[in-house]
Amino acid sequence: MLTRKELKFIIDQGEGYNTEFKLSYTSNLAKEICAMANATGGKILIGVSDIGKIQPIRITNKLKSEIQTLVRNFDPGFNVIIEESDGVLIIDVPEGNEKPYSVGGKFYLRQGANSQQLSRNEIRDFFIQEGLIMFDDQANNDFDINKDIDKKVFENFRRMSHISKLMPEKDLLTNLNLIRDRKMKNAGVLLFSKEITKFFTQATINCVFFRGRDRYTILDRKEFSGDINTNYEGAFEFVQSKLNTEYIIKGGPRQEILELPEDALREAILNAIVHRDYFVKGANIQINVYSDRVEIINPGGLVKGITLKDLGKKSLSRNNLLFGLMQRMDLVEKSGSGFLRIRRALRKYKISDPIIETDEHWFTLTFPRPNLQKRTIQERFEGIENTQKSSEKILGILRKQNRISAKEISKKLGISSRAIEKNIMKLKKEGFLKRIGPDKGGYWKITRK
Repeated sequence: MLTRKELKFIIDQGEGYNTEFKLSYTSNLAKEICAMANATGGKILIGVSDIGKIQPIRITNKLKSEIQTLVRNFDPGFNVIIEESDGVLIIDVPEGNEKPYSVGGKFYLRQGANSQQLSRNEIRDFFIQEGLIMFDDQANNDFDINKDIDKKVFENFRRMSHISKLMPEKDLLTNLNLIRDRKMKNAGVLLFSKEITKFFTQATINCVFFRGRDRYTILDRKEFSGDINTNYEGAFEFVQSKLNTEYIIKGGPRQEILELPEDALREAILNAIVHRDYFVKGANIQINVYSDRVEIINPGGLVKGITLKDLGKKSLSRNNLLFGLMQRMDLVEKSGSGFLRIRRALRKYKISDPIIETDEHWFTLTFPRPNLQKRTIQERFEGIENTQKSSEKILGILRKQNRISAKEISKKLGISSRAIEKNIMKLKKEGFLKRIGPDKGGYWKITRK
């Protein structure tokens, strides 16, 4: 029960986003409750004037029952808490957990101190904001499945996802939930299109290399506009080419150490791709390389339901279908662990956590570049289990089990499959390792000790 003191406090605050005063019960009450349920909830006080003066009403069980009947007839049905104090009826409206709610086929939303009926476009925007419409799950009417799929990209997806070549293309797309009404969903367009800007101008990655610490002088720039995996690899290679590298040889394969950890940079770029808001048009992912930092700027702030404190602990994706497909490709791993891996990789390099800036429209991750005049990359990396040690461990496992898969090695070493495959490629390139036979049924041969 609301006390007299609590009631006075609410009234003294005046009407606003979460508070509405009414002199009496009216037919508009359902609209007000619906609007608050679709927003963040609030309280409606019946028996209070617009200027905050109490004018007690007769409160009966019949009146309370009528109000409960009103909200039960919402679509979907709803419940409120009804209290009374000093002749004032207080309707406590919780934030709805089954948004959006409608009354009489109309949708309302609290805007400032008023409740407004939503237009068609506003309803669509509301559904997007609440995560009820997923960009990646929508069918694309412009994409021709027979003409617009890049066959090389599609076969690369098969290889990375370990899917048999014997499965027909359309059966595969259907089984992966990429087809709706004989149309490719946007997730498939992002993954397989020959030229992404033909369908989404906002899906590119723009990389710029600046002189010094500001945006005054551009030394190099490149826009990547292919499929998602090609854009990801191209963006990483651009950043990698602008950073300092040291080459270290200690009895085994030559080791290249980047000034910033490769795993952290790759993870940050992938996070930007999979979590960005593709509904935002005219804005692409922007990667800026300065003399003192690397910025990765992503359209769309934090997903609804996630706070900065949650990063590294849990994850909600704007693009669940796309996320699942990139997991199949071993590009992203367990949901919610991306920022944890970024922080761990930076700490191994003895670099502080990235700087995070976010609002409702943008998410920016900044990696401070280390001052190499104070300590070399090798000095910072000294004594840490590095890429060379990982390569040596992989060779040790392959000496005992030459038919083991990269995923099995990953489980044994506690290193990502992506990192294992990168190490294997380097060992092959430098003549330490050779693949005999096909991916399935073949084996590894160590060619140098």
